Amino acid sequence: MPKKEKVELDDRKNRVLKAIVEEYINTAEPVSSASIMNKDDLNYSSATIRNEMAELEKKGYIEKTHTSSGRIPSEKGYRYYVDELIKDDNISLEEIKYISDKLESKINEIDDLTKITATTISEITHYTTLAIGPSSEGLLIDEIKFVLLGPRMLMAIILTNTGMVKETIIKLPLEIIDIPLEQYLINELKYSVNVIKPIVEQIKKVLNEDRTIYLDGANRAFDLPEFNSLAVAKNFVNILDEKEVMADILNSGLAEDINVYIGDENQKDELKDFSIITFKHKISGKDVGTIGIIGPKRMNYSKVISVMKYINKKLKDKGL
Repeated sequence: MPKKEKVELDDRKNRVLKAIVEEYINTAEPVSSASIMNKDDLNYSSATIRNEMAELEKKGYIEKTHTSSGRIPSEKGYRYYVDELIKDDNISLEEIKYISDKLESKINEIDDLTKITATTISEITHYTTLAIGPSSEGLLIDEIKFVLLGPRMLMAIILTNTGMVKETIIKLPLEIIDIPLEQYLINELKYSVNVIKPIVEQIKKVLNEDRTIYLDGANRAFDLPEFNSLAVAKNFVNILDEKEVMADILNSGLAEDINVYIGDENQKDELKDFSIITFKHKISGKDVGTIGIIGPKRMNYSKVISVMKYINKKLKDKGL
């Protein structure tokens, strides 16, 4: 997570900056002093607001655009807003009910939980979400069940300590099995590497295979004015088409539950036009999946973070 900006703004500048950021997020239009003068908690004259805006611009929190006399937040301004000014309870009763109903859905595996959570976040925030299941690092096998599919073929059903379930087919170079499978395995495992080796190799392979990345709400991005730029839209499509870049997005988070990366804070050049918010969910300290939200720097950080925090609380309350 990037370091917080040094707190150097007084209460009035905080209020003015917060109003500018939120007005720009809502309208996508450069903000003038007149457009925020009557906002809640901002009962200052237009001249006072103009003076504060001039100071905020001098300090690098807002900047001019080429096409308007108004101001927009800089990356520094967004970072300060996220770290110091944001409300993380920006969630309605209707959204709370929707999340609760979604999470009551039947969940058979951890991967299901990750997908449902990603879809729910995308549906409420209208941003694109990426999701990936838990890492195989530190994965432990809790239980394996075998099902005989044919004379020389087994299905192994593997349950891990994170709740993840994997299935794989194992082909054995053996004679026809004409006794109960469990008894056959017990007998053979005592003496024969012909049984042990293919079972171990296939289980290891399926546990270490590349994790599937899920994508939801990609089409929603193109409703945002930032994507009227052909260059931004093309870059966005390329990002979603590159599995390595998406994996980097999802692996960028640190130990905290929620991580925010704004513009140039992203390490890869192709992500400089975007903000990324990653959300790691853990069970008893173990990774069970990561969700990433990608959108313009003019992202509704308050809404996204509020939804993430509520979902995280809801999952913990359910014991997940």
